[in-house]
Amino acid sequence: MPPFDVMPGSAGTLTLADYTQPTLILPELREHDTAGIIGELSQSLQRHGSVLDMLPFYHAALNQELLSNSALPCGMAFPHARLGGVKQVQFALGRAPQPVTWGSKNSWPVRLIFLLAVPATDAAQYLHLLATLARLGQQPERLAELCSASSAEGIFSALERVVMRP
Repeated sequence: MPPFDVMPGSAGTLTLADYTQPTLILPELREHDTAGIIGELSQSLQRHGSVLDMLPFYHAALNQELLSNSALPCGMAFPHARLGGVKQVQFALGRAPQPVTWGSKNSWPVRLIFLLAVPATDAAQYLHLLATLARLGQQPERLAELCSASSAEGIFSALERVVMRP
Protein backbone atom coordinates (compact mmCIF):
# COMPACT_ATOMS: atom_id res chain seq x y z
CA MET A 1 0.00 0.00 0.00
CA PRO A 2 1.42 3.44 -0.86
CA PRO A 3 2.17 5.83 2.02
CA PHE A 4 -0.81 8.00 1.08
CA ASP A 5 -4.18 7.15 -0.34
CA VAL A 6 -6.38 9.80 -1.85
CA MET A 7 -9.64 9.29 0.01
CA PRO A 8 -11.27 12.66 0.60
CA GLY A 9 -14.08 12.51 3.09
CA SER A 10 -13.44 8.96 4.30
CA ALA A 11 -15.06 8.49 7.68
CA GLY A 12 -12.59 8.05 10.51
CA THR A 13 -9.56 8.70 8.31
CA LEU A 14 -7.04 11.17 9.67
CA THR A 15 -5.28 13.53 7.29
CA LEU A 16 -2.63 16.20 7.79
CA ALA A 17 -5.43 18.77 7.58
CA ASP A 18 -6.78 17.44 10.90
CA TYR A 19 -3.74 19.00 12.61
CA THR A 20 -4.13 22.52 11.27
CA GLN A 21 -6.62 25.13 10.01
CA PRO A 22 -6.58 27.40 6.95
CA THR A 23 -5.95 30.32 9.35
CA LEU A 24 -2.70 28.59 10.43
CA ILE A 25 -1.40 28.41 6.85
CA LEU A 26 0.71 31.28 5.58
CA PRO A 27 1.09 30.86 1.80
CA GLU A 28 3.64 33.66 1.54
CA LEU A 29 5.93 34.11 4.52
CA ARG A 30 7.24 37.65 5.07
CA GLU A 31 10.33 36.57 7.00
CA HIS A 32 13.45 35.19 5.30
CA ASP A 33 15.45 33.44 8.03
CA THR A 34 14.96 30.65 10.55
CA ALA A 35 14.36 32.85 13.63
CA GLY A 36 12.01 35.20 11.76
CA ILE A 37 9.97 32.38 10.22
CA ILE A 38 9.62 30.53 13.55
CA GLY A 39 8.48 33.85 15.06
CA GLU A 40 5.95 34.49 12.29
CA LEU A 41 4.50 30.98 12.60
CA SER A 42 4.52 31.18 16.43
CA GLN A 43 2.41 34.35 16.24
CA SER A 44 -0.04 32.52 14.01
CA LEU A 45 -0.35 29.69 16.54
CA GLN A 46 -0.91 32.22 19.34
CA ARG A 47 -3.59 34.13 17.37
CA HIS A 48 -5.38 30.82 16.79
CA GLY A 49 -5.23 29.96 20.51
CA SER A 50 -3.01 26.90 20.00
CA VAL A 51 -0.20 28.50 22.02
CA LEU A 52 -1.12 30.64 25.02
CA ASP A 53 2.20 32.40 25.56
CA MET A 54 4.11 32.94 22.34
CA LEU A 55 7.51 33.90 23.75
CA PRO A 56 8.30 30.66 25.67
CA PHE A 57 6.99 28.65 22.71
CA TYR A 58 9.09 30.64 20.24
CA HIS A 59 12.24 30.26 22.34
CA ALA A 60 11.68 26.53 22.84
CA ALA A 61 11.12 25.96 19.09
CA LEU A 62 14.11 28.09 18.07
CA ASN A 63 16.42 26.46 20.65
CA GLN A 64 15.32 22.98 19.56
CA GLU A 65 15.97 23.90 15.92
CA LEU A 66 19.43 25.22 16.76
CA LEU A 67 20.23 21.95 18.58
CA SER A 68 18.92 19.73 15.80
CA ASN A 69 18.24 21.19 12.37
CA SER A 70 15.03 19.68 10.95
CA ALA A 71 15.55 20.61 7.27
CA LEU A 72 15.22 17.80 4.75
CA PRO A 73 16.64 17.62 1.21
CA CYS A 74 13.07 17.76 -0.19
CA GLY A 75 12.73 21.40 0.92
CA MET A 76 10.76 20.99 4.15
CA ALA A 77 11.60 21.76 7.79
CA PHE A 78 9.76 20.69 10.96
CA PRO A 79 10.67 22.92 13.89
CA HIS A 80 8.72 22.08 17.03
CA ALA A 81 8.28 22.83 20.70
CA ARG A 82 6.90 20.55 23.41
CA LEU A 83 5.38 22.55 26.25
CA GLY A 84 2.93 21.97 29.07
CA GLY A 85 0.63 24.81 27.98
CA VAL A 86 -0.09 23.26 24.58
CA LYS A 87 -3.41 21.38 24.66
CA GLN A 88 -3.21 19.38 21.40
CA VAL A 89 -0.77 18.56 18.62
CA GLN A 90 -1.18 21.15 15.91
CA PHE A 91 0.94 22.87 13.28
CA ALA A 92 1.22 26.15 11.45
CA LEU A 93 2.52 25.90 7.91
CA GLY A 94 4.46 28.61 6.15
CA ARG A 95 5.55 28.68 2.53
CA ALA A 96 8.54 30.80 1.53
CA PRO A 97 8.32 32.52 -1.87
CA GLN A 98 11.94 31.44 -2.54
CA PRO A 99 13.99 28.70 -0.87
CA VAL A 100 15.41 29.80 2.49
CA THR A 101 18.67 28.54 3.98
CA TRP A 102 17.37 26.85 7.12
CA GLY A 103 19.56 27.23 10.18
CA SER A 104 23.24 27.01 9.33
CA LYS A 105 24.65 28.07 5.98
CA ASN A 106 25.42 24.46 4.99
CA SER A 107 21.84 23.31 5.61
CA TRP A 108 19.25 22.31 3.02
CA PRO A 109 17.22 25.17 1.55
CA VAL A 110 13.52 24.93 2.42
CA ARG A 111 10.24 26.37 1.15
CA LEU A 112 7.72 24.57 3.39
CA ILE A 113 8.04 25.02 7.16
CA PHE A 114 5.72 23.09 9.49
CA LEU A 115 5.95 24.54 13.03
CA LEU A 116 4.58 21.90 15.39
CA ALA A 117 3.06 22.73 18.75
CA VAL A 118 3.17 19.62 20.93
CA PRO A 119 1.84 18.98 24.45
CA ALA A 120 4.64 17.97 26.82
CA THR A 121 2.95 14.62 27.46
CA ASP A 122 1.91 13.62 23.91
CA ALA A 123 4.88 11.93 22.26
CA ALA A 124 2.92 9.24 20.37
CA GLN A 125 0.68 11.56 18.37
CA TYR A 126 3.61 13.89 17.67
CA LEU A 127 5.77 11.03 16.34
CA HIS A 128 2.90 9.78 14.17
CA LEU A 129 2.49 13.26 12.68
CA LEU A 130 6.24 13.63 12.19
CA ALA A 131 6.43 10.26 10.40
CA THR A 132 3.62 11.32 8.05
CA LEU A 133 5.38 14.62 7.31
CA ALA A 134 8.64 12.76 6.60
CA ARG A 135 6.81 10.44 4.17
CA LEU A 136 5.27 13.52 2.54
CA GLY A 137 8.83 14.57 1.70
CA GLN A 138 9.11 11.43 -0.44
CA GLN A 139 6.06 12.38 -2.52
CA PRO A 140 7.17 14.97 -5.12
CA GLU A 141 3.67 15.32 -6.58
CA ARG A 142 2.23 16.22 -3.15
CA LEU A 143 5.04 18.71 -2.50
CA ALA A 144 4.36 20.29 -5.88
CA GLU A 145 0.67 20.69 -4.92
CA LEU A 146 1.64 22.41 -1.67
CA CYS A 147 4.11 24.71 -3.45
CA SER A 148 1.76 25.65 -6.29
CA ALA A 149 -1.54 26.15 -4.42
CA SER A 150 -2.66 29.76 -4.78
CA SER A 151 -4.13 30.24 -1.29
CA ALA A 152 -4.22 28.94 2.27
CA GLU A 153 -7.45 27.12 1.39
CA GLY A 154 -5.74 25.46 -1.59
CA ILE A 155 -2.85 24.32 0.62
CA PHE A 156 -5.35 23.07 3.22
CA SER A 157 -7.18 21.14 0.49
CA ALA A 158 -3.89 19.50 -0.54
CA LEU A 159 -3.27 18.54 3.11
CA GLU A 160 -6.73 16.92 3.23
CA ARG A 161 -5.51 14.47 0.58
CA VAL A 162 -2.53 13.33 2.68
CA VAL A 163 -3.94 10.41 4.65
CA MET A 164 -2.11 9.31 7.79
CA ARG A 165 -1.31 5.65 8.23
CA PRO A 166 -3.09 4.03 11.16
